[in-house]
Amino acid sequence: MDFSALGIDLETLPGAVPVRRARTSVELMMKACGAVREAGGVLVALWGGDDRDRGTGYTLHVALQDEAGLLLVDVALPEAAPEFPDLSRMFPPARRMQRAMFDLLGLRARSAPPAPGHPERRLGADPRPWLRHAAWPEDVHPLRRDFDAARRFPATQERYAFVKVEGDGVHEIPVGPVHAGIIEPGHFRFSVVGEKVLRLEQRLGYVHKGIEKRFESLSLMEGQRLAARVSGDSAVAFAWAYCMALEGIAGVAPPPRALALRALMLERERIANHLGDLGALGNDAGFAFGQSQFQRLKEDLLRANLGAFGARYLNDALVPGGVAHDLADDARRRLLEQVPALKQEIAGLRDIYDNHAGMQDRFMGCGTVTPAVAARLGLAGMAGRASSQSWDLRCDHPHAPYDRLEVRMATHLGGDVAARVEVRFDEVMESLRLCRVLLEHLPDGGTGAAMPAVPAGRLGIGWVEGWRGAVLVALEPDAGGAIRRCHVHDPSWQNWPLLEQAVIGNIVPDFPLINKSFNLSYSGHDL
Repeated sequence: MDFSALGIDLETLPGAVPVRRARTSVELMMKACGAVREAGGVLVALWGGDDRDRGTGYTLHVALQDEAGLLLVDVALPEAAPEFPDLSRMFPPARRMQRAMFDLLGLRARSAPPAPGHPERRLGADPRPWLRHAAWPEDVHPLRRDFDAARRFPATQERYAFVKVEGDGVHEIPVGPVHAGIIEPGHFRFSVVGEKVLRLEQRLGYVHKGIEKRFESLSLMEGQRLAARVSGDSAVAFAWAYCMALEGIAGVAPPPRALALRALMLERERIANHLGDLGALGNDAGFAFGQSQFQRLKEDLLRANLGAFGARYLNDALVPGGVAHDLADDARRRLLEQVPALKQEIAGLRDIYDNHAGMQDRFMGCGTVTPAVAARLGLAGMAGRASSQSWDLRCDHPHAPYDRLEVRMATHLGGDVAARVEVRFDEVMESLRLCRVLLEHLPDGGTGAAMPAVPAGRLGIGWVEGWRGAVLVALEPDAGGAIRRCHVHDPSWQNWPLLEQAVIGNIVPDFPLINKSFNLSYSGHDL
């Protein structure tokens, strides 16, 4: 895509993944977004920064993906009126990101002009709060640099304006935010006739923890530990993305052995999550045997992690410049022996799932997101690939060591629960193959590179294909080795709204099954 023809100059950011950056005007940003959308590209993330201390007001960051990689468009917004045109008409996932950005930073998306023939109807931007939940006043924004983190606000009662569905026989079923289980809190409001769902509206943000503000109190070398805890089931993905961003700023290339070990850990994280979800999907379909068998296999994998890396969940296994611990020869041998054993058992369980009439009756046609809807609304990651959205960073823009692994992307046309189950099985098998290749050809050499001090004012991007989809970390250092700004993005931002679409026309008892087939992150969303 020729952005110079639009009058947009690009610079290339150093790092492991292809990132082009444009610092431009609001008008040219909208042209760039339109060109990317027209070419079939997608919105990756949307966030803001407070640069008033530099005399430049606020900054809007728009990250877009096209065939060439990541395009980061930065726009300066004036301090007096930090507004920008609503992006959600081009990229629907922007709607909730814009709402969160106003709550946290005070940057406001302007609605589109009234539609012809509808003088009272302004399209696009949603003015309702998203993360605030009345925890602070509307004119207070915690990510601004002059925010007093020690300040306390009186508790108030939020009255959230849910959309009402009216008609004969329509009633509402509110579920949550507190659930009868150990899942995190989220409110789901169903509008139904009988048991048929007409509309689902979500209200999230109940576990907002101020993670992005917490980053600002950490050093660059400490930030990885917090990044790994953004969403516990994606610890390796977020840790790698953070380290990648910092290493790009510093101009450091981790040793080949360290990169191979990172990929090994990432693929094992992918396998563990898919195994757990495949078991839970069996259980939600009334097949408890599947739950017990897949949980057993997941437990075997986690115990092997403990023996090889010193922890079941690899929160602190990655460090800037490399990995925290090397893999001993005997541990490498045990992990290699586990691969064919897992492959054989999973293949047998897949045959059972595929031939179990009761399960297939529950899976097929349930929670469908057609490829057309998925493309229009921006369904991402594993769920997107099950609706024919062929995006996978390991294939599209492979960084080391994926650039030599020839990853086979798993996709499906069906878009229903059955398709998401099939994609999970395919991805598990491919990840096992990748683990075998990585272990058989593990490079010799060191597992870490020294990290130099980095100057303030640079920007680093980490972009890694986690098990749900691509996670992104944008990191900016401040003076003295501190973090000035760190934005972390989980693909659940893209996919939560699609869950609302997937459940329409299904019956209420199918919602747990549909929900589990996506298994989106609350913690990675409610930062």
